Amino acid sequence: MTTQQTIPFLDLATTHIELEQELTGVFKAALHTASFIGGPMVEQFEQAFAEFCGTKHCIGVGSGTDALRFALAAAGVKFGDIVITVPHTFIATTEAISQVGAEPRFVDIVESTYNIDPEKVREYLETSCTFDEGLGLVVENKSGKPVTAIVPVHLYGQMADMDALGEIAEQYKLIVIEDACQAHGAQYFSKKEGRWRTAGSMGKAAAFSFYPGKNLGACGEAGAVTTNDCSVAQQTRILRDHGQSKKYYHDIEGYNGRLDSIQAGILTVKVQHLAEWNRRREAAAHQYDKLLLPVDGVVRPYIPEWARSVYHLYVVRVPEREGLQKHLAEAGIGTGIHYPVPLHLQKAYEGHSWKRGDFPVTEQVASEILSLPMYPQLSVQQQRRVVEEAARYLRNEVRAEKSVGISSGQLKHSS
Repeated sequence: MTTQQTIPFLDLATTHIELEQELTGVFKAALHTASFIGGPMVEQFEQAFAEFCGTKHCIGVGSGTDALRFALAAAGVKFGDIVITVPHTFIATTEAISQVGAEPRFVDIVESTYNIDPEKVREYLETSCTFDEGLGLVVENKSGKPVTAIVPVHLYGQMADMDALGEIAEQYKLIVIEDACQAHGAQYFSKKEGRWRTAGSMGKAAAFSFYPGKNLGACGEAGAVTTNDCSVAQQTRILRDHGQSKKYYHDIEGYNGRLDSIQAGILTVKVQHLAEWNRRREAAAHQYDKLLLPVDGVVRPYIPEWARSVYHLYVVRVPEREGLQKHLAEAGIGTGIHYPVPLHLQKAYEGHSWKRGDFPVTEQVASEILSLPMYPQLSVQQQRRVVEEAARYLRNEVRAEKSVGISSGQLKHSS
């Protein structure tokens, strides 16, 4: 390994050290009030995050998976329904669909953005489904089950094409639930409305994760549902708290999915810095773009004119991904792969009829993507070294050096 300083894939320590006094103050406040579940700290965060997203309601919950599960259920997705989403995402997306009793149906992604392809959604609805006039629903031909929702995943910090999806949803009477777990503060310019909209404000409801590595992360598990629909908000509140409309009065069977007060307090401190952290991520992404421009063999992130990414991840596509990742690790540079195995090829779903070749764009992308270090404190000097090491490998310099080293060793041994 190089003697140079290591560059982590993600630096969680620095942010918390910078905010140490404020964050420890949250813990002390919880101790003094003994308000550990719900209460004023949760309500304060909910109000702050709803304002940040431009929504009427925010409901804090236990995790991003809880958020998506509750959003689906509260919006009316039921047992036996079919929900359209993508295979290029973390499994929590489909876990939430399955856990409300629905079934996921995959469509492929747009190769340039890695997000759901609206044309593939339309193709599935037109070729695999029929609109049942009696039910007023789209029904999948093969299973006879109703198709009721679309879950676009705003992957890597960039929103999906929401105008196009909204048009399809309106035509086919589908619910749109945003999986915004990686898109805190991302924006989309709606030509339909003539204005920028923030992730979490465009669907019937949206799910956010505050897992520690997110742009807005708790010091543990946490999540939230955002919505402009009062009934969805109220139903989500009931679902997160054992189905209670008030203490010990259970309207339905719910879940234990409440947000801890301490995590809410931590998020309230952090949300005040989120816009600046996102700005720094964007600046770092632009620096990567500039540094990688002359490097052959690297496909940089593509941001359409209608999108403002918050760069939860900076993901490139490269040939020989495994070799490059190994070289960067040897140079003390951390990387990640999001995600190496598409969901339709995961062991968890081997009982379904999906097979290799079903979603070719996703499968191709999954074999080539590599996430480079990305966080607000990432320095230009660190980025230069990341790109220099990547360029060395892609220009075959590393393999040439190793080859020369082997040859010299062989010559020395033979003499």
